[in-house]
Amino acid sequence: MDKATISAFLLTTMAGLSTLVGSIVIFIKNHDQNKIICASLSFAAAVMITVSFTDLLPESYSLLTNKYNLFVTILLMLIGINLGLILSWSIDKYLPSNKFEKDNKLYRVGIFSMLAIILHNIPEGMATFMASNADIKLGISLAIAISLHNLPEGISISVPIYYATNSKMKAIIYTALSGLSELFGAAITYLFLKPLINDTIMGLLFSIIAGIMLHIAIYELLPTANKYNYQKLVIILFLFGILFMSINHFIFN
Repeated sequence: MDKATISAFLLTTMAGLSTLVGSIVIFIKNHDQNKIICASLSFAAAVMITVSFTDLLPESYSLLTNKYNLFVTILLMLIGINLGLILSWSIDKYLPSNKFEKDNKLYRVGIFSMLAIILHNIPEGMATFMASNADIKLGISLAIAISLHNLPEGISISVPIYYATNSKMKAIIYTALSGLSELFGAAITYLFLKPLINDTIMGLLFSIIAGIMLHIAIYELLPTANKYNYQKLVIILFLFGILFMSINHFIFN
């Protein structure tokens, strides 16, 4: 394994494990845990929606237009988004309940967010690995950008898991699993997929992930945040999440 490949793996691992930094929120001492849950879920929902519209869908469009005309590109994107929505709905419908947790709904939100972020992180890890392997400067820039938007993703997993189970260890482990999925994406790219990956596959994949994230944000995170009856807090943190990710996108794109 050459130095470029080792560096690519290290950058991908760093970007993935930055998700754990989001877990810091569970160590904040606050008597009103409902406010922390509400604020965290609202912020995470904004992040997922913004990432979908400013990163995933534009990237999907860019990749697909390299091979297809406008009509086919939009059609493939719509197919991908709908596949993502259907997949996300199916996971939600058949995800088993855990009656032993004190807040099963919150626990499901945490698990659901973890699964979605794993699906998001695998192609992200592929992209980071391939970019870093080709151009280390590009890889560093991409890894920094991914690290910043992984922070709120860590919040979307660790906060609901912690407050549903009262276990910081579970929250950290589940968050770490989602982060390590980026390294998994890099590993399978290095071992098997590099010759097979093309613009069509990646374009469709990004559309599918956008559909999954939009479903989770709109049908899981925001409704769960709203049930705590802090409407102003939901709006403020939602707008802050959009602003945070928009600034991140502006700086690193």
